[in-house]
Amino acid sequence: MFNSAYLDIQIVTIIAVNVFVSIFCPVGVGADSPRNIVFVLSDDHRYDFMSCSAGCPEFLKTPNMDRMASEGALIQNAFVSTSLCSPSRASILTGQYMHHHKVVDNQRPVPEGTMFFPEQLQKIGYETAFVGKWHMGHEKDDPRRGFDHWASFRGQGTYLNPTLNINGRRKALEGYTTDILTDHAIEWLEGRSGDTPFFLYLSFKATHYPFEPAPRNRGKFGDKKIDYPETMANTERNYQTQPHWVRERRYSIHGIDHMETGAFDKDPVPSFDDLYHQYAECVSGIDQNLGRVLDWLDKKGFSENTIVIYMGDNGFELGEHGFYDKRDAFEHSIRVPMLAYAPGLIKSGTQIEQLIQNIDIAPTLVDVAGVSQVQHDAMKMDGRSFLPLLAGTKVDWRDHILYEYHWEWNFPATPTTFAIRTDRYKFIYYHGIWDHNGFYDLKTDPLERHNLINIPGYQQQITKMQQQLFSELEASGGLTIPVRPPKGDRLDQRKLRR
Repeated sequence: MFNSAYLDIQIVTIIAVNVFVSIFCPVGVGADSPRNIVFVLSDDHRYDFMSCSAGCPEFLKTPNMDRMASEGALIQNAFVSTSLCSPSRASILTGQYMHHHKVVDNQRPVPEGTMFFPEQLQKIGYETAFVGKWHMGHEKDDPRRGFDHWASFRGQGTYLNPTLNINGRRKALEGYTTDILTDHAIEWLEGRSGDTPFFLYLSFKATHYPFEPAPRNRGKFGDKKIDYPETMANTERNYQTQPHWVRERRYSIHGIDHMETGAFDKDPVPSFDDLYHQYAECVSGIDQNLGRVLDWLDKKGFSENTIVIYMGDNGFELGEHGFYDKRDAFEHSIRVPMLAYAPGLIKSGTQIEQLIQNIDIAPTLVDVAGVSQVQHDAMKMDGRSFLPLLAGTKVDWRDHILYEYHWEWNFPATPTTFAIRTDRYKFIYYHGIWDHNGFYDLKTDPLERHNLINIPGYQQQITKMQQQLFSELEASGGLTIPVRPPKGDRLDQRKLRR
């Protein structure tokens, strides 16, 4: 006779294996139908400009993003490790911090030998395509490693009538870029033959400044009331404890007070209200085209075997602290929207509260595809897969994130910045300037108006976080700050205080 305890163990083991297979086999090697992957990236889309997010302007509706959140997962605390286009995009493709992939600004291309995760997808049989904004090296639009199909443009591109490099041949197209990129992505999906799994990386230009909505959306929100951020006011209360550079940045090219003198100086800068409304109108265009991709997957029967992830490459301040930009370590700069949709894998209405970063995208998607551990290890990724969280599995997760930004010769108003953020506190270190560092209690001060760096009661917590920040950066090789020869235009004009 069998021992009953042994039989119980066997039954439990079989159940556990079946649960694992039901969750992970559809997305791994050896499955009958490996899961397709669609990754959609927008530019400078702040986390709270989706109607499924708290704090979204009442007039902005994003039904397709809302659908992804209601039928899939809303990642509520998604962040970038560097809030700047090229470094963030390199972190997405490599799973590495900026100090490892070495793409430290928007002026230079990716270093030779850099490995992108789509290369690993190709090796296990995925058909891959990149469509849209690449932006790692201003002058280049030529096809890059890891993609069987390529359609991109140089640098920032244009909102209207773009010229795309399609597999090595340039083609001028008429229309709105967000629509055109989606047209081309769907055309590629339609033209595929065979049953090989696919990976589509659809990368929008929107909502990058200067904001240009689609003609159908222009003026859509022009008469809507704006709820101006409290920290936008140039008041003693807002700047009393902040580092000096924060107030000075108001008068730089990325500051509100630079904008407000634009008419007198004939600077090509719109009014703040126009900027705000056009930004929201660009978001509407993204949402409309995201819906077209979801509808195509539904219509063609791919939804049940595809995972779709949407995110922004950076956040963006619209008046917070007197800024309209990113780069710094304040919340609206480093926090981004992130949604995941995968029927059969992700339970409807999933909300993930853990701290997720852009460095986690690459390990998650190679996990989805079933890339072997050997190939995974070869990429030397700093991030980790959050696929178990999407699947509803409880796992131990990080309790903090790191942030790094290196001063740019082109935009000198923002200093080199290192930061560590937990679910409650944030410590920010500014390198190379005679100024205050930053420490904020996000629970009692979510606006980050009150810098607590000199408050005696917080000194133990500040010291602990500073030591942890530098200990982790040193262990990872993140304290070697590169000095690069100046390249590109220098936008360093500073307006005088009025």
